[in-house]
Amino acid sequence: MNNKVLSLYDWFLIAGVIVSNVVYSLLTGTMDVLGSMAAITGVLCVVLVAKGSIWNYLFGLVNVSLYAYISYKASLYGDAALNALYYLPMQFIGWWQWRKRGAAISKSESKDGVQVKARRFSWKQRVVLFAGCAAAVVAGAFVLKYVGDPQPLKDSTTTVLSIVAQALMALAFMEQWVLWIITNVISVVMWCICVARGEAHAAV
Repeated sequence: MNNKVLSLYDWFLIAGVIVSNVVYSLLTGTMDVLGSMAAITGVLCVVLVAKGSIWNYLFGLVNVSLYAYISYKASLYGDAALNALYYLPMQFIGWWQWRKRGAAISKSESKDGVQVKARRFSWKQRVVLFAGCAAAVVAGAFVLKYVGDPQPLKDSTTTVLSIVAQALMALAFMEQWVLWIITNVISVVMWCICVARGEAHAAV
């Protein structure tokens, strides 16, 4: 990987995650190796995506594989399926697409990397989008509750919205950001509940 791809700020973010994991381990007296690796590779993946570097898929592959395993062990089946059956194969598809289109960082690219002009839905399309997401979330929650998911509604919401947001991102629609924000907020709440119940530690 070319060191020039990452800026000082990027290294600060990566170092912050590593230090936070070390401090957490020292304070709790536990060492969550898989969780730490998932967090660190996740940050590296996001940073490299923002930089337009094809190497994001290497770290993404490790990240989604670890999260699939951790989610499964914590009985968050929707999140496990999302990572194993959707994000995991997308790493290979994305790698192939980026190789085909030559999207890796190179001297011939601008300093800002690859830029995509965002598109917008009409208000009518947004209503249809969010109504469809709501219906899919409710249906998914019923299925997850049936299989014993401890947080069916939250798990279904993050699963459905992540799938839709990923598709919107590929199609360059700005509405993806609303879905990603909702997904991330609910994911934080869901995993905080897992930690409080001791399920996250039992998963690794």
